[in-house]
Amino acid sequence: MNGGNNMGGEMPNTPINITDAVFDENVRKYQMVVIDCWAPWCGPCRMIHPIVEELAKEMQGKIVFGKLNVDENQATATKFGIMSIPSLLVFKNGELVDRIIGAMPKEMLMAKLNPHL
Repeated sequence: MNGGNNMGGEMPNTPINITDAVFDENVRKYQMVVIDCWAPWCGPCRMIHPIVEELAKEMQGKIVFGKLNVDENQATATKFGIMSIPSLLVFKNGELVDRIIGAMPKEMLMAKLNPHL
């Protein structure tokens, strides 16, 4: 293993599907992971979805984005105390370093992520 710092082609350029079963593995696998906690019935979650898709492409090699359906993965949602969605959990080197709650424009989201890069 290369110290958990997977750069380049190994990092996906689309959000990966995160479940309770693979959560820990994926958070540890990449240096920086942003998990979008969402649900299909959530309007603001649908608003932020295309932004997460764009950022996954633009930030490939720096950030891996994941999508966690809180209705289907309640153990993880409970573990991190997800009370409102969308909530983005920011992990760096396997540690939770930030939470970003609510839908927002892409520029505002990037301003919140940049300090962690």
